Amino acid sequence: MASSSSSSSEVSERRGIPGASFVSDVQTYLTQLGLDVTSSLAFLQERLQQYKVVEMKLLAQQRELQAKIPDIEKCLDIVATLQAKKGTGEELIADFEVSEGIYSRARIGESDSVCLWLGANVMLEYTSEEASALLQKNLDNAKASLEVLIADLQFLRDQVTITQVTIARVYNWDVHQRRSKQVTATAVKDS
Repeated sequence: MASSSSSSSEVSERRGIPGASFVSDVQTYLTQLGLDVTSSLAFLQERLQQYKVVEMKLLAQQRELQAKIPDIEKCLDIVATLQAKKGTGEELIADFEVSEGIYSRARIGESDSVCLWLGANVMLEYTSEEASALLQKNLDNAKASLEVLIADLQFLRDQVTITQVTIARVYNWDVHQRRSKQVTATAVKDS
């Protein structure tokens, strides 16, 4: 039972990120891979660099999502405000950004529709209800994507740690082997 729980905790990969395995016996590890210490360390260093590249990409995606979520929430609030003003006869006065750092004031009368930027210079007109539903769906998707991304980053950090520990274990094992050979050679030479 204990062996099945330890094997299930090892993940071979997550969303394309290869898993690292903990090396408890360096000699067996090197024999199974058919590598010498130098080749093994080079392989592990390369894997560590790959993890760092993936981490940078995931962190960039995380920053983008963290910036996107407040924008979507702000748009949802604006649509809700427009829906609340509907039927009251009041005009909504809003300052909006025309260009970076340039703002204009607008009086927004009662309207049944809103226009949303979809990206790539595309804007579509929706009813307030459709816009609210679309924005809520986009917000839910962005939050779900952020949760997956955070889990991916945690998995990746675990793999980095395991790889760093493995590098240290292989290196220390090699140092120990060299010292043992030196001590043996010195003892044979002295006798």
